[in-house]
Amino acid sequence: MIDRDYGSEIREAVRNFWMSRKGAGVKQAELNDADRGERANVTSGKHLDRLADFFSALVDDVDVSRPSVKKKARLTTLPGFFRPTKKWDLLIHSDKRLIAAIELKSHVGPSFGNNSNNRAEEALGNAVDFWTAYREGAFGQSTRPFLGYIMLLEDCPAVHVKPIRPIKSSYFDVFGEFKFASYADRYRLLCEKLVLESLYTSAAVILSPRTADGNGEYSELSPSSGLTTFIAELRGKLLAQVRQNEQLTVRLREDPPAN
Repeated sequence: MIDRDYGSEIREAVRNFWMSRKGAGVKQAELNDADRGERANVTSGKHLDRLADFFSALVDDVDVSRPSVKKKARLTTLPGFFRPTKKWDLLIHSDKRLIAAIELKSHVGPSFGNNSNNRAEEALGNAVDFWTAYREGAFGQSTRPFLGYIMLLEDCPAVHVKPIRPIKSSYFDVFGEFKFASYADRYRLLCEKLVLESLYTSAAVILSPRTADGNGEYSELSPSSGLTTFIAELRGKLLAQVRQNEQLTVRLREDPPAN
């Protein structure tokens, strides 16, 4: 087994995320593009490519049978059940067996209100579509795959502020854990509940400030929703597959959507 410094690699991926966002915004402004400001930073896409590369390298870590020089085939479309297809950010498969599918998302301010609800709805919808397609045999004879979800959330005061008054619904009571939850708390709860309800094998949220373009600083909110746990669980799945003497192949998405 290759001994690697995962923390250092994640920090580099986070640093690259912020650097690429800033670079995209500057470039579009210089071109006098109408798509300006925060939207310019978002719609340029591909900011989480380095994190996808990290997980690609993680496969090398556990699969010693792979050649030292690997080529990444950028084909990550899977069939859906409620829609024809869905492109995932990263797929791992062995021959015609699906091993893992991972979604990488980010949420950067200044807007955290409705956008956080939209992210939750998207995560839920993708999971339901994925597992229903799996139940119907869309992925062949694969054993139950690893389904992963990772959110990179901007670490700023706005995501930590708790509401002064409890959150309410029009007719029925809100679950207690949400009543005074900050946006960071909501993402932690989302990840924990996605796993609790077996919608995702593992789900993680990491926080990182904009100043991390220099050092890649990031933090976790809880062990159960942390990237450390996510990596350990994915490695376990990959090791189990390798023990079956099946070579793993990684596919990365070529055109990830804006995050």
